[in-house]
Amino acid sequence: MRLPAQTEGSSALPDDPEDRIGRFATIWSRAIFPVTATSLTRPELEERLLPLARSLTEALHARPFDATPAQGVGAELVAIHCTDPEALSGTLGVVDAYLVLYCASGGSEPAEEYRARCSRLQHALAAGFARALRERTLREQEAIARSALTARTDAKVALHLSEQRFRAVFEGAAVGIGIADLDGNVLEVNEALLRMFGGMEGHVRGRNVMEWGHPEDAPNVWKMYGELVRGEREHYRVEKPYYRHDGTVLWTNLTVSLLRDADGRPQYQLALMEDTTERRLLNLRLRYEATHDALTGLPNRTLFFERLEKALAAKEGSRFGLCYLDLDGFKAVNDSLGHSAGDRLLVEVADRLQACATASSEMVARLGGDEFVALTTGPDTEQEVTELAVRILTALSAPIRLDGRELTVRGSIGIVEGPAGERTPAEVLRSADITMYRAKGAGGNRFEFADAEADARAITRHGLTTALPAALERGEFFIEYQPLVHLHDGSVHGAEALVRWSHPQYGVLGPDRFIPLAERTGLIVPLGRWVLEESVRQARTWQREHGGRAAGGPLRINVNLSPTQLHHPGLVADTLQVLESSGLEPGALCLEVTESALIGADDELLEPLRRLADLGVDIALDDFGTGYSNLANLRRLPVSVLKLDRSFTQGMQQQPADPVDVKIVEGIVALAHSLELAVTVEGVETGAQARQLRELGCDTAQGWYYARPGAPDRIHALSLSDAFAT
Repeated sequence: MRLPAQTEGSSALPDDPEDRIGRFATIWSRAIFPVTATSLTRPELEERLLPLARSLTEALHARPFDATPAQGVGAELVAIHCTDPEALSGTLGVVDAYLVLYCASGGSEPAEEYRARCSRLQHALAAGFARALRERTLREQEAIARSALTARTDAKVALHLSEQRFRAVFEGAAVGIGIADLDGNVLEVNEALLRMFGGMEGHVRGRNVMEWGHPEDAPNVWKMYGELVRGEREHYRVEKPYYRHDGTVLWTNLTVSLLRDADGRPQYQLALMEDTTERRLLNLRLRYEATHDALTGLPNRTLFFERLEKALAAKEGSRFGLCYLDLDGFKAVNDSLGHSAGDRLLVEVADRLQACATASSEMVARLGGDEFVALTTGPDTEQEVTELAVRILTALSAPIRLDGRELTVRGSIGIVEGPAGERTPAEVLRSADITMYRAKGAGGNRFEFADAEADARAITRHGLTTALPAALERGEFFIEYQPLVHLHDGSVHGAEALVRWSHPQYGVLGPDRFIPLAERTGLIVPLGRWVLEESVRQARTWQREHGGRAAGGPLRINVNLSPTQLHHPGLVADTLQVLESSGLEPGALCLEVTESALIGADDELLEPLRRLADLGVDIALDDFGTGYSNLANLRRLPVSVLKLDRSFTQGMQQQPADPVDVKIVEGIVALAHSLELAVTVEGVETGAQARQLRELGCDTAQGWYYARPGAPDRIHALSLSDAFAT
């Protein structure tokens, strides 16, 4: 049947969901009205289809998904006399082409999930249509057949007339009809039944029904047959397969009824058969499409979860192993060669993975994108899943040729293995996903086994990541200040602002727990601005309340800048706005930038720092010595302070000091001073360190030897004698 022109879906779609459903019902009515034997007009038919379209839409969005309502839609089509096969074909075509397009808008599921649901709805609709049509036909045919047989045996006066009526019904029926005695011997069959069995009369007439057993018979079919011929039941209905004379299989919907004589004694059995072979093949095709990936032909997420649930629900003593594979760098293939090339690459990868799953207990599926899973079950899955992962990585190692190029494919695999019955499918897949990212983070092209502690850490990181935005809004962050001390006289030079998170579940968290997460999510920019505002405001408060003067100038406040903040276009404007609104002079602010963030920095990245330095803001190069930077680059960096990493001074905590560390620090200090840069040392924990660093010419220091980070009022409580203890 020809569907309405595709322009129905290509024009602008209505915003209102009801309008979309109405448009879908219009397309549907136009598709099936020409083949519908009904007295309804097309607009009237459209009104009858509108609630059915709404039912399909609700089923498409239902959580959990359930395709059962679509069976009712199929049955309702029969009820309104849309019984022509072309009506079913047209309906399935409209649902396939337009249901997701018009009725999936606003849903929370991915597009491929809605396509899979649409396929299952088509399957259920066709099943409901066929069942309703079959039941109506069987009711009519059985009533006619009963009437004809009764007329033949009881109405002797009208024998000739009843014989004609019986033959007309018996021979002209669209369904197969057979009559057998109570011993199972076939007495009569009509032409429709003969055609079902391939037209070989000898293969049907004269046979005994007990000879027609099939390996796929329902377990109770012969039990019900025995009850019927004994008179213990009046009829039964089953789906039953038969072998034709050529060995092919005929699938039927079989209804067997008991015929009694005038005294009520069982006399014959009447069988009505409907050929459902084609419909079964259609159902199998729809089932295949709903459970297999359209691109690669591998089982999809739906079928994989069915197998995984079965594996996890297996009997005690069963085990499972799961490999969760993600291709390394697949996005680069799509970006550079195009999605068509990416699809061909995925097909080749799928073929290689399928070749790796050689055992009957193994399966490979595609979850979506470049994510694949392999499942194995058995008594020794720890060894089997390891071997499976090795086979997968080995299979991927051979280059793939695409458009004249050879591409090397790598993958990261997370493995979960264990006994059945202890975890849900969602828990297993989450653990495998976490483990896969751990393998990817370790360099990729490898596999890792799941670890409960690593999973817990990953889940905690995820929880912290999702809680970060609300934490900033709720005011859960606070700042502690660690004094910066002049080494030559022990006076307080300033303080470094260190942000903390007062988490409602995990307590106070240091920046190492959440700053990397804020960097990845982009929250570091608003968080960094908040830290700058609070720190500058506090520095101004110190100046107003305590004079805020340190030896050689105003009390400084040091604030850390992340790499993301360095790239933010509003860095200079935000910093100036904060200084102006607080009234703090630029010379009282020092922005600390890690050395690694400036490795290979070009002039464009350095320009904001140069502008701030020109305005009087100090720039400190933090963690100096850890980034392997070229010392000659110091001349072009707009920095005024080097913060020496603590790793260079740990050897000075005890006496005698490590001579190598002494030489290194002595050289760095000499270089810095020659470039007119001040040197600050982190992590000073002993008096021996402090004395040695002062002798080497370092300018300022911070560490637990002087004070731990604390509340802002502790800065001015630090007395000269407390700070300068040697």
